[in-house]
Amino acid sequence: MRGQKELYSLLGELSIPFEYHEHPPLATISDAIVHWKDYNSGRCKNIFFRNHKGNRHYLVIVEHLRHLDIHDLEKRLRQGKLTFASDARLMKYLGLEPGSVSPFGLINDRENNVHLFIDEKLNEFDRLAFHPNINTATLVISKADFLKFLVHTGNSYEFLKLYD
Repeated sequence: MRGQKELYSLLGELSIPFEYHEHPPLATISDAIVHWKDYNSGRCKNIFFRNHKGNRHYLVIVEHLRHLDIHDLEKRLRQGKLTFASDARLMKYLGLEPGSVSPFGLINDRENNVHLFIDEKLNEFDRLAFHPNINTATLVISKADFLKFLVHTGNSYEFLKLYD
C-alpha cells in the first residue's frame, strides 16, 4: 500500500478499518474529483497555514467544494495575517511533501504544534477521505474513527463554520 508505513501500523493498533484507493498523483481538487467520484464519503481539502509571526500552525480541513474565506478566519482567530506555510514548515511539522497535505500527517507532529480547524459541514458525512501522507492514494474512514485518530495524536482541534 502506498503511504506512510507508520500510519498503517497506527491505524491497525487503534483498530481503525479503512478503504484503500490508489490513483495517479492528485495535485488539485479538480484532479481529485475525477478519481473520487465513486467514494461514498465526505471529500476534504486540507490547507496548512501559519500565523504572521510563524509561531502557530494550523491545518484547516474543508469540504472539497467549499471556498475558505481566509480573511474571515483571520478575524476570528485574532492571530494576524495567515499565510500558507512553506514547504519546509510542512515537512518540519507534518512530515509531508507539497500536494500530500493530510491530517494523517499529525502522526509526525510529536510535539502537537499544529491545531486543526475542521469545517462543521463535514459533520454531515459518516465517512471521510484523506491521503495516507502521499497523494497517490486515498483512505476512507468513518468520521468516528477519524475523531479517534485525532484524540490519539493529542493535537487540539475544533469544528468551525468555515464560510464560502
